[in-house]
Amino acid sequence: MIRRTLRRAGVLAVGLVTLAATGLIAAAPAQAATSCSGTVTYSKTVSRSGSPIGELIIYYNSSNGGTNSACFYHRGVSYGKSALTGVHIARCAQRSGEGRTCDFDVLSNPDEGSYSYYAGPVGVTGTANKCVSAKGWIVWDFKVYIVDSLTQGC
Repeated sequence: MIRRTLRRAGVLAVGLVTLAATGLIAAAPAQAATSCSGTVTYSKTVSRSGSPIGELIIYYNSSNGGTNSACFYHRGVSYGKSALTGVHIARCAQRSGEGRTCDFDVLSNPDEGSYSYYAGPVGVTGTANKCVSAKGWIVWDFKVYIVDSLTQGC
């Protein structure tokens, strides 16, 4: 029992250090109340050994000058299994150029925890005519799997 608890704490620590090193955890302003619904504008699955384990989805609706939200869903073998999972989304300063690195204008607080089905929703407003970017991650079998959308919806 103690060994298992220590192992889980070690995995959590490694995951948090990795996320901090890759810039996934950052201070942020308050975010909009959002839900994972609307028009899907981006979707990408991350796999392990050819089997999906997670999927990042970005949604858009026209409220509040454009609102984008993101969720990172457990897929395949990770579905229904507790794992450190997180997601955040940013409104970028750019107005064009999909698939590029985002110059953050507004960054949501990340939603991160031991989830069995998904992390999120997280959201940003004022995104009409602006690019957005989201990252989702899951720690599975002692490895961090990340989906980075780069700039989207420009």
